[in-house]
Amino acid sequence: ADMFSGAIFIQEALGLNIYVAVIALLAITALYTVTGGLAAVIYTDTLQTIIMIIGSFILMGFAFNEVGGYANFETLYMAAIPTNTSNISAECYEPRKDTFHLFRDPITGDLPWPGMVFGLTIQATWYWCTDQVIVQRCLSGKSLSHVKAGCILCGYLKLLPMFLMVFPGMISRILYPDVVACVVPEECMKHCGASVGCTNIAYPKLVLDLMPNGLRGLMLSVMMASLMSSLTSIFNSASTLFTMDIYTKVRPCAKERELMIAGRIIQDDYRVYLRNRELCQPK
Repeated sequence: ADMFSGAIFIQEALGLNIYVAVIALLAITALYTVTGGLAAVIYTDTLQTIIMIIGSFILMGFAFNEVGGYANFETLYMAAIPTNTSNISAECYEPRKDTFHLFRDPITGDLPWPGMVFGLTIQATWYWCTDQVIVQRCLSGKSLSHVKAGCILCGYLKLLPMFLMVFPGMISRILYPDVVACVVPEECMKHCGASVGCTNIAYPKLVLDLMPNGLRGLMLSVMMASLMSSLTSIFNSASTLFTMDIYTKVRPCAKERELMIAGRIIQDDYRVYLRNRELCQPK
């Protein structure tokens, strides 16, 4: 998903072939992950987080300014319907009546509230408390106090995606209903090359059409930073799991240098595996 999202953005912004974009994204990410290890991942993540937040706030401001503020946003979104709907059912292209409700009907809702409350809670607990990507960062903390402070900061940062990602994506539908909300397969193929819909390009299109040249470059950096941050975490965690849980069982007397080399090799192998898997996915 991370590679595909990054490739889509590169394709929209630079006009590169999606396969070339995937390979370039993986190569750059693997380069500084393999050479720098966890320290490089943590330092780049910190810098990228700052860039992401600043850039996303700027884009959110441009987006809300374009629709005249939040009051108009709700009204305009409910009226954002593509021009060409052919004979397709209205349920496929009209915004849901409960769009602006977090707690939706347990029977008819697309995200029933019991699933959101209980299902997402279990999922979030798994990710934030047991996933290797998060645990590894906590174990690398300078002290327990630093780890606790980092976790609290992450909790506050998780409040931002609704405003920095979801709302701008919805505004993209308002501004470009025939593209972002297309439902006719032929129309979608014409706009984004996918017959199932063009919601994937909602955020990139907003960036490319609303932002001036300088800020557009900043937002390109923001998107790349976000995607590369996820990939570096996966690469580093995969190499750690292999090295410490498998390689040390095969070579119990391996020295630290040997373990480091093994970890870096597995990172590169994993990158190649991900690249091949992505390139083999049907589009």
